[in-house]
This record gives sequence, structure tokens and C-alpha cells, in this order.
Amino acid sequence: MRSTLILLITFVSLLANAQKQIAIEDIYNGTFAEENLGSLNWMNDGQYYTALISNQVVKFDVTTGKEVAVLANGNSLNISINDYYFSDDETKIIFLTERKGIYRRSYTGEYYIYTFANKELKKVSENGRQSYVTFSPDNTKVAFVRDNNLFYVDLKTKKEYAVTEDGIVGKIINGSSDWVYEEELKLTKAFEWSPDGKKIAFLRFDESEVKEYNLQYWDQGAKYPRDYRYKYPKTGEKNSVVTVHIFDIGTSKTLKVDLGKDTDVYIPKIQWTKNPNLLSIMQLTRLQDKLNVYHADAATGKALLIFYEKAKKYLDVYESHDLIYLNNKTQFIFSSPERDGFNHFYLHNMDGQHIGSITKGNWEVDEFIGLDQSKKTPVIYYTSTEDSPLERHIYKIDINGKGKTKLSVSPGTNSMDISKDFKYYMLFNDSSTKPRSIALMSSKGNKLIDTLVNNADQIETAKEFGIRPKEFFTFETVDHTVLNGYFLKPAEFDSTKQYPVLIFQYSGPGSQNVLNTWSGSNYYWHQMLVQKGYVIAVIDPRGTGGRGDAFKKQTFRQMGNLETIDLIEGAKYLGSLPFFDKDRIGIWGWSYGGYASSVAMMRGAGVFKACISVAPFSWEHYDTVYSERYMQRPEDNPSGYEDNSLLKHAHKLQGNYLLVHGTGDDNVHYQVSMNLVNKLVEEGKQFQTFYYPDKAHGIGGLKTRIHLFTMMTEFLEKNL
Repeated sequence: MRSTLILLITFVSLLANAQKQIAIEDIYNGTFAEENLGSLNWMNDGQYYTALISNQVVKFDVTTGKEVAVLANGNSLNISINDYYFSDDETKIIFLTERKGIYRRSYTGEYYIYTFANKELKKVSENGRQSYVTFSPDNTKVAFVRDNNLFYVDLKTKKEYAVTEDGIVGKIINGSSDWVYEEELKLTKAFEWSPDGKKIAFLRFDESEVKEYNLQYWDQGAKYPRDYRYKYPKTGEKNSVVTVHIFDIGTSKTLKVDLGKDTDVYIPKIQWTKNPNLLSIMQLTRLQDKLNVYHADAATGKALLIFYEKAKKYLDVYESHDLIYLNNKTQFIFSSPERDGFNHFYLHNMDGQHIGSITKGNWEVDEFIGLDQSKKTPVIYYTSTEDSPLERHIYKIDINGKGKTKLSVSPGTNSMDISKDFKYYMLFNDSSTKPRSIALMSSKGNKLIDTLVNNADQIETAKEFGIRPKEFFTFETVDHTVLNGYFLKPAEFDSTKQYPVLIFQYSGPGSQNVLNTWSGSNYYWHQMLVQKGYVIAVIDPRGTGGRGDAFKKQTFRQMGNLETIDLIEGAKYLGSLPFFDKDRIGIWGWSYGGYASSVAMMRGAGVFKACISVAPFSWEHYDTVYSERYMQRPEDNPSGYEDNSLLKHAHKLQGNYLLVHGTGDDNVHYQVSMNLVNKLVEEGKQFQTFYYPDKAHGIGGLKTRIHLFTMMTEFLEKNL
């Protein structure tokens, strides 16, 4: 505690001498970039780990933290390595090169396999770019996706085999996912090798009946715009029909798993159990209020329902619901927030019977890290909010619920990357007063071996630019709900003066912006505004994360209502403080935050002087998985969609409003902003708007970002 206090005092004293002004170019040219370890991989021998450094795969000794060898040098191999993956026996390595993104998470690339014994480098395939190349567990093959079909290559014969041949763009996808699964269920690679390497389970998407969305790309200098059509299921519309299949390498035969007649469902996850002939399948209902877990026989395709989880409101499968199978082949661990209102681990028999709780309490398990099964009683490593919803700390606990131990000691946000033998781990920590550090730790005694990254240069940069620390606060709404927030205040803050305030928020379900972390979304732009005399206030309204299921899900079916009420309440609270100017309060956000800031300004009736809304979405024009999870379908909840629509409240707009969108946004369509513009014009409202040709949801690109944030800064200087 004493060292932390000294660090805080030192940090604040350094800031007091700040002189240099932040320019928008500084934010994007690497001035504030933190050091990290790229593509960290633990080796089978727990004594070593590797990292990608300067296009080289470098091997380090855990006991000393020192480099011992360069395992592969991309420079001498004449390839630029984007990422790398070892075979299970570590005799070979896959290199991903020439990575080209498709949507947010999907990509193609040129893959190579490097064999250590003879130092041979070979392309995985000469027949076109691939995606998600993966070694088989027996190290004899690799599988991948190309052009909507699934393939594998025999590494001994170098021969390529097609697992599927019916893949057609816009109709059939094998082994990878469609747009909405990628975006909302975080699934891109949709195939899995069996533990013995003899079978491949995969998902087949039939998106023939899914409606298309047409994006136009203007392609600088082109005579005509270019159409780009892709399948995008908007709320209430048809989804892909997804089926599960198992391909047998030995017989070259594929069987379809029988999951019943209902095809209007989601398959968010497939994974093999420890039995190489038993496939585990998660099936989620269309309204995402029931999760079925099946075990399928790989020889017959017959599936047995093991257990199900029913929600009163909805299940967010990506955020929780880990499913971990034990090596004893008789048990599995499942995480869920449904049983006591907070996300916790539970132990089950393989037939689905509940054995008991592993963790419990009025706090959330945040992330499953690993399961050490070398012990007589296996041990789970995880992060949680047990100390505070604003922090994340690392714990371990026996699966019988005993022996819980806290491993992280520094305040803030902690995570870990643990070795395969669980003897060593990388401890990642940052806080509102300290940038990221990476420590190499010994699990035995939880002892520090070496600090690999301390980002001391960022402390100096903070001193040079006068980066302001977060000041956390809470306030109570009219209905006595306590909400979390933090301020960024100018260095020479004078409580006898009044300052303009800009509220930033995202507000989406389960999200958190108010955390004891070093930075956060748009942090350095906010710091620049602080230097200009603004106070930044970041607020997490009802429906956000870290505080249990009841807090998160109270917005169900009325998304956008309580959140915007809280943002208006937050503005009124700030306006009641003597050092803030109640007539100069602004709000801004991006995506869900763009939607929430817009509705808050409209419903606030003059509470906000200015608003910036970037790429705001609307429930009625967004995708099935997201909209229906939180709002159900339009026919199930017509009043929820209508009452919380941007268009519903457009006539109430008062103040200075800037609307920004990228015309190439495949996620939140430019159409949303066009509809809002039409409605605002119809209502006689004056506002400003700007559109970035061909730019996606993130409105990326160095020059584009500089232009965007320069425009936003000038808008605030003139209008707030």
C-alpha cells in the first residue's frame, strides 16, 4: 500500500509541472502508445514462452526473463508475420501473413508452415487465400476455410482435400460464420478438430433467405459508385439456417447432427468434449431466453439434451456461459448469472446433473482464465469484480469451492496469461494512476520474477503533457439509484469558477466505461479538451456491467429509456454543483453511445447545450441477434421499439447537434443517419452533419481520424 501511495503522489506531482499541449496528431502518431508483448505464446515446457518482436518469434527463459533464441526470423524468410501458432508438439509453426480484414473480426491471409527440423517454409495452399488455418491435435494436418468451403491439408503428402464443395457467396457458408454471428456472437472460425485429429465438426450456414443490404462505395475517382451486397438480417427478419456437421477424415463422409425440427435458433458454440467421439453443442432460442446444451455422438449424429438454462429476460452467451470439460470425462464446469443474479461457476456431471456451486457472492466472475487439472482437485483461475465493480482482480479456487486465493495485489485492472503447466504467469496491470505493466510471476508463492514491461516512458509522457488523473464519483438519481462516474479536470481547477462539462458514455448493455484503468475510449482527446478548459465526465447508467444481472437487465424491452433518463439526471446533478456551468453541458458518444446521447439530448429538453453523435444506431434497423436479445422482435414489443426510437423524439431536439457517420458502415448502416436527417428536416430542426465516404463503423484511417476529431473539437469550441 505504501509503494502505491508513493507512486500516486509522485504521479500527481509530475502532472503539476505539465506544459506541453496535446495536439490531435499526437493522439494518432504513437506519442501515447504503450509498450506491450506481441503474440505471446507459452511453450509446452513451462520454462519458456515466445513473443513476436520485430518480425521474429523470440524465445525467452521464464526463470530469468531473458531471450534465449530466435525460433524463426520473418525477415530472413522474406515474410511479414502478422501472427503465429505452434503445432501441439511444437515441431511446426503456422505463420499468418498478408492479413486482410473482411468485417470486424473475419479476415483472409496467406499462411505458411515452417518446420523446425529442416527449416522448411511452405505455403499452406497455392489455390487462393485462406482463413483460420488450424493444426490438427495429432499434428499431421491443417484445416482452413476458403471461398465458403472447408478444406484440410495432409502435411505429410502436402495434398489438399475439400471437406465441402457447396459453398456459394450469399448462399452457403461452411466452416466460418455469417455477418451477424461474427458481429454479435463473436464467432468467425466455425470448425473444430476432434481431440484425436480424426474428425472435423463444423457449422454450415444457409443464408439464402436472409435479406441483402446494399452498401455503395464511392471509390475515389471512380466514374460510378460500386455496389457491395451482403446478407444482413435486421430485427424481425429471417436468419441463416445453421446446421452442425461432422466430417470423418478416414471415411471422407459427413453426417449431420440431429438437433430437432426448429431451425429458427442460434448455434453460438460447438466444442469437443474430452471424448473424441462426443461433440458438445450450444443451441440458443431465437429470443435468446433459453440455452440448450447437447452432446452429439460423432458416429451416429444423434444428440442428447444434457441440460438447459432458462432466463427470465435474456441470456448473453458471449459475456458468460463458459463451458469447460474436465479431463476425467465425467464432469464439466458451466458459468451463468441466472442462478443467483451474479455470474458464477457451477460443477455438473456429464449427464447434466448439478453437483454444486464453485464461486458465489454478490459479485461477478468476469473472465475464465484457465483450469489446472494436474492437481487432485482441479483449480480454476479467473478474474472477478469481488473487490469492486470498478476493478478486476485475479483469483484461483478449487472446483469444490474451497481454497479461494487472491493473486493480484495492485489496485486497478488485472488480467493474466498463464503457462500450460500453470507454474508461471504474466500479470497485466494498469490503473488510473499507472499505465500497463507486465510482470513475470511464479505461481509458487505468487512471487515476482521480473517486470517485463513498465511503460516508464508513458509516465514521462504524462508529465510532459499533463495527463490528468481520473477522479471517481457517484451520484444518486431521483429514484435513488447510485451510478458511477469519473471526472477529468483541468490542472488548475478552481472550485470558485464555473466550467463547461462534456459527458461521455457508451451506455450499451453490459458495457463499462467507468473503470480503474489507465486510459479508456477517446481518453487522450478528452485530455486535450481538459487542457482547453473543459471538464470531462464519464458516466455508466443503468443497464451497464459489473454490477450483477438485476442492474444490467432492468433495461430489458425498453432499451434507451432508463439509460437516457440517467444521463439527463447526471447532467442535472453536474449542473447542481457550484463549479460547473449548468448552461454549458454537452454530451457525446459513438454507436450505442451515439444513439443514447442523441435520445438524451432530445428528451432532455434543453438540459444539454451541445451533442455529438457518431454512427448512432436504431433498434428497428439493427441486426436480429442484438436487437432481439434486448428488445425481442418488433412484433413482440412494438411499444418498446417505438417509444425508444430516435425518430420518435426528434421533434424535441434543442441545442447544437452534430451528426457524423461513415457511408461504408457495414455494422450500423448510414441509412440510420439518413432517416434521422429526414425526420429532423421535417421537424424544422437545424443541425450539422458530416459523412465520411466509404468509411466503416470505426471511421478509421490516420488522416480521417485527425479530420474527425479536429471537426469535433471545433464544434465544441464554438457550441459548448
